[in-house]
Amino acid sequence: MALEKMHDAKSPILIIGAGGNRKMTSKMLTEFIDKTGIPFVTTQLGKGVVDERHPLFMGCAALSAGDYVHRAIEAADLILNIGHDVIEKPPFFMKRGGTEVIHISYNTAEVDPVYFPQIEVIGDVGNAIWELKNGVKTSAEAGWDFTRMMAVREHHDANILEGSDDARFPCYPQHVVKLVRDALPDDGMICLDNGVYKIWFARNYRAHQPNTVLLDNALATMGAGLPSAMAAHMVYPDRKVLAICGDGGFMMNSQELETAVREKMNIAVLILNDNSFGMIRWKQANMGFDDWGLQYGNPDFVKYVEAYGGIGHRVESAEALPGILNTALSTPGVHLIDCPVDYVDNDQILNIDIKKHSASI
Repeated sequence: MALEKMHDAKSPILIIGAGGNRKMTSKMLTEFIDKTGIPFVTTQLGKGVVDERHPLFMGCAALSAGDYVHRAIEAADLILNIGHDVIEKPPFFMKRGGTEVIHISYNTAEVDPVYFPQIEVIGDVGNAIWELKNGVKTSAEAGWDFTRMMAVREHHDANILEGSDDARFPCYPQHVVKLVRDALPDDGMICLDNGVYKIWFARNYRAHQPNTVLLDNALATMGAGLPSAMAAHMVYPDRKVLAICGDGGFMMNSQELETAVREKMNIAVLILNDNSFGMIRWKQANMGFDDWGLQYGNPDFVKYVEAYGGIGHRVESAEALPGILNTALSTPGVHLIDCPVDYVDNDQILNIDIKKHSASI
């Protein structure tokens, strides 16, 4: 039935979620996309399941609506939702009489007013994709039309590049994302704490392999970045591991630097420092609340990590950050990078100017 529905569609699309983040599923999905030519979107926890340099990658649904990826999803008349998990920020909302959905996962769908798939394929996801791949037609055979989706992709990619070369100081988030991507190899791992930078990285950072972007997209608990980097190093001691934290999230459990030093770990911690609870300030400003009680002073982070026996680096210009990242990622030990950040344009995430790129999409 799923194959029949796919062959009857005019413009299907894949959405890869948390449940697709398995080695065999990654392999099968890549083969499926290569055979069919069907474009794909990821959720935050699905990043890297298929190499995001792939020409059919439409972007990450870091937001639930209003982004370029949602224009691509709107262009579809059938969604293959792979590994949907309700702990995630929803990548789309279903409407009665709207686009139909095939739910492919280990577990049956948790139906609610905004998610009620018409078809379910339940079982091992990798095997299900393999079975579908063996029976599905190619794009040419099925007559699918992805013209609008590919137009959206062009404008999405242009939007992602905006600000990536802006070397202002304090550092611009889009530029930091680019420098981090440039500094890490394909299997390098970033471990994100929770703050507005998590959205910038989910949208703008291209993951090349599965499980190379570790983030908490469920409870979104502050303080997750450093311990997840430590765990990543324990599992993959030969990989380059970078925790990316806000100053607020880092101070939730910064004492774990002592554990990392004592256990002779090789990790780096990039603190994006704005001397405030930046994401809460941003959200409250957009809700019309006064900015009160969310700014504070921080310790000298370089001296702080040195007190534990680690190595500190202070970023004093955007031009200096690439060299500091390279040193911290290639030199043994626990490194901490104090990087002032400029969040002045955070509202670009909520107010993406799609018309600026093309009124036709």
